[in-house]
Amino acid sequence: MSDALHSNAPDGSGDGALAGAIPGIIGIDHVGIAVSNLEEAITFYHLTFGALVIHREINEVQKVEEAMVKIGDSTIQLLASTDPTSAIARFLESHGAGVQQLAYRVKDIDLAMKAVSELGMRLLYSSPQRGTADSRINFIHPRDCGGVLVELVEPASIR
Repeated sequence: MSDALHSNAPDGSGDGALAGAIPGIIGIDHVGIAVSNLEEAITFYHLTFGALVIHREINEVQKVEEAMVKIGDSTIQLLASTDPTSAIARFLESHGAGVQQLAYRVKDIDLAMKAVSELGMRLLYSSPQRGTADSRINFIHPRDCGGVLVELVEPASIR
C-alpha cells in the first residue's frame, strides 16, 4: 500500500481530505442493529455490555422504534420494526437479527450526497430524510459499498 493510503492524504499531511472522497466525514456515528424485540435487546445490551439508553423514539416514516445506547464512547442503534412492511421487518425476515447498517457522521449531508452521486454510487433517497433526533440522513446502496448498507448522518446539532 502507498503511504498516501496510510496517512489519508497524498502529501502525508493526514488532514483526512482525499480527492474524490466523500467530504465532511467526521467519524462513525453508530452501528445499527436490527432486533425483533426492542425491550429484550435493551436489557441484553445493558446487562452484557453496560449499555445505557441515551435516546429513544418511534420514527413513523421509517416504521421503526429505536433506542440509541451508549457503550463507553460508542453508540449502537437498536432498531425494531413497527410495521411488517418496514425495511427492518424485511431485513429481519431475510437475515435475522444482527448488524443492519454502519452510519458515518457528516458535516453537510447535501455535500456528502452530491459526492456520493459523483462517485457513481446510488443513494436510497433523492433528498435527505428525517433520522434520529431530527438528524438528516440518507443511505448508500449496499451493492455500492461492498455489501454494507451505509448511512450518512448529519446530526441536528451540526446545523
